[in-house]
Amino acid sequence: MKKLVVLSGAGVSAESGIKTFRDSDGLWENYNVRDVADIEGWTRNKKLMLDFYNERRRQLKDSRPNRAHEIIAELERWFDVTVVTQNVDNLHEKAGSSKVIHLHGELTKIRPEDRDDSGIVDIGYREVNLGETDYRGVQMRPHIVWFGEAVPMMTPAIEAVSKADIFLIIGTSLNVYPAAGLFHYVSYGIPIYLIDPQPISIGYGNFVQIREKATEGMRRLKEILIENKQ
Repeated sequence: MKKLVVLSGAGVSAESGIKTFRDSDGLWENYNVRDVADIEGWTRNKKLMLDFYNERRRQLKDSRPNRAHEIIAELERWFDVTVVTQNVDNLHEKAGSSKVIHLHGELTKIRPEDRDDSGIVDIGYREVNLGETDYRGVQMRPHIVWFGEAVPMMTPAIEAVSKADIFLIIGTSLNVYPAAGLFHYVSYGIPIYLIDPQPISIGYGNFVQIREKATEGMRRLKEILIENKQ
């Protein structure tokens, strides 16, 4: 099976009703992004950030994958698919994708505030409040990569991209680094497809853009990929 690697961003989940911090002039659900998506925000006001992510978790509980998520999962019938997502939701998993790398963390998980990659706990959709600690008495925080923090999953993401036979970029404007630079690790000559309504150029030879929203773009891309396998 050919290896298909998908880099997904907020545009994939937008049609499922998940808003992003880029929707409105630096605001995310009417909060200043720097107050709820920056490590300094955690230092300033932990309760505000816990409350914010509790609300995002409640929202996610009732959210459902859209057709774009579903088609990406369906492609596992024909390809060895790895999803590298910038999204913190679990809609790729809900749709059935079996290999998902979360670059920016996962909304349904928490960890001690003094650890990056250990002590992670899957809490589903329940709330987390001040005073909830690990066995050492350390406050638990959302397992989210905020501005000002390292991106621990970049190494496995780069490894996956470097082995891709086909690379798909969907729902991201390639403005958030280091994720935006992942396509530089694609082997020479490998086809890159990009699905986004707005024109985007990446300066790569074997590059095709489908200027549609995620759901329609994935429908068209599925036809292209399956036809090319015949």
